[in-house]
Amino acid sequence: MSAEARENAELGMEEAVDVVKGRLSRIRTGKATPALLDGVKVEYYGAPTPLNQLASIAVPEPRMLTVKPFERAIIQDIERAILAANLGVNPANDGMMIRIQIPELTEERRRELAKQAKDIGEDGKIAVRKVRQEANDILKQEQKDGDISEDDLHRDKEAVQKLTDKHCEEIDRIVAAKSAEIMEL
Repeated sequence: MSAEARENAELGMEEAVDVVKGRLSRIRTGKATPALLDGVKVEYYGAPTPLNQLASIAVPEPRMLTVKPFERAIIQDIERAILAANLGVNPANDGMMIRIQIPELTEERRRELAKQAKDIGEDGKIAVRKVRQEANDILKQEQKDGDISEDDLHRDKEAVQKLTDKHCEEIDRIVAAKSAEIMEL
């Protein structure tokens, strides 16, 4: 397997793991975290702009977020965007900043979120396996073109499988940690 093909496979698998991490960080766990607001876009001069570019987000208490806009004029727009994001939180605007109290999660909601985390992990593993399939297709083509021998093909396929297993285990570990965090009272 060419070094470039191996590197592309590893990069593709690492990217899938990063996507899983990013998606899991947006799941609310009952604790305040600025990542909860990562997906919020505010209409700013006609363009949807990420909230973290328009305001500073802080965690003054374990169950509270504060959002302090860089421009006081857009505080109403930020409040509307947070409500529209459907995060299950109610922002409180005092004219200077927005306070977001993170409510306690019910047992049923915790189970739903843990299932959602597991589904995100499965999607990530599917993406890793897709990268593996693409790498194997490249290997088969290289063997067909006479660039590598059949022994090299099998050796390289095993190397790709080891990469796949490593990244799938990492995803499982990340999802298990997130599920434990969600279920923690």
